[in-house]
Amino acid sequence: MKTAAPPLPGWLAVLRQRLFATWLDTVVSLLCLYVVWRVSVPLVQWLLIEANWNGASREDCTSSGACWVFIRARFAQFMYGQYPVPERWRVDLLGLLALFAGAALSWRGLPRRRELAIATAIILPPLGIWLLYGGFGLKIVETREWGGLMLTLFLAIYAGLIAVPLGILLALGRRSRLPLIRFASIVFIEFWRGVPIITVIFLASLLLPLIMPTGFNVDRLARAVIGLAFVIAAYMAEAVRGGLQALPEGQTEAAQALGLGYWRVTRLIVLPQALRISLPAMTNEFIALFKNTTLVLIVSIFDLLGIAQAALADPAWVGMNMEAYVFAGAIYWFACFGLSQWSRSREKRLQVAHGR
Repeated sequence: MKTAAPPLPGWLAVLRQRLFATWLDTVVSLLCLYVVWRVSVPLVQWLLIEANWNGASREDCTSSGACWVFIRARFAQFMYGQYPVPERWRVDLLGLLALFAGAALSWRGLPRRRELAIATAIILPPLGIWLLYGGFGLKIVETREWGGLMLTLFLAIYAGLIAVPLGILLALGRRSRLPLIRFASIVFIEFWRGVPIITVIFLASLLLPLIMPTGFNVDRLARAVIGLAFVIAAYMAEAVRGGLQALPEGQTEAAQALGLGYWRVTRLIVLPQALRISLPAMTNEFIALFKNTTLVLIVSIFDLLGIAQAALADPAWVGMNMEAYVFAGAIYWFACFGLSQWSRSREKRLQVAHGR
């Protein structure tokens, strides 16, 4: 009599079930593993094993691997652009304040959490502009000196602060019973969704000064922020509208039967549920906004990618394209991946809170 084979350990059983359950699964899995091996081994060798880490000039890059000496030499420029060195403490202070506020507000047991979140949303954005630009006791740093990662984050955050509330208002306006408001919302959304973002930035930077009154000037960075915000607001509006349409009409009708007005029904019942449904799509639009900030290079605003390209023009570092783009791409990937993971954790928490 044949004895039964001993059961496989848990992780081996999972691997066998998911990767080697049938002969076709086995062939596909082995083929994928071969491709991953052929790609990852040379990549790891170039990135880490054979890379050059120490030094101060290109002459220190002697091996065939990546020359991370270039990144070390240009790291401050990648982070701050041409921001004056003595004033960079202001950028660091703003970053610390933002991290502290985010960490504090993420603590669910924080007393008066909602009021503090509202106060942070009101105080921190103008405080950030004051710290970065200056005035009122601080040295003024013109926006043409801004650049690098700090400028990328500034564009994404401040354009998002405009796009999210504007998108919510546009979504509500598109579903309004007032024909004029509905028509204006539809025109705004369809216009900005139909125009390429690079065209919006270009026109906002070059055409807007021509149509403004004499003596009235809008900073080119502000123009880029507004242009990005309008385009993303149009996409945000459609994401929120999808959440609004997913709600059953019975909830609104029941609230109205209790005597609640339109704005109270919208604020207390409709929007919280619609935003919870729309959270994945809104996160996707914010990720798109973060990546689309690279388009401001067309109007000579040097964000992280623009600084990387400018650094490659230095004769002392010609040929470091791979290192510059890998470094910049890794920052964008980690930021977008972090946003995605935050969105997933919020979705799970909201589902638990609503008993799903």
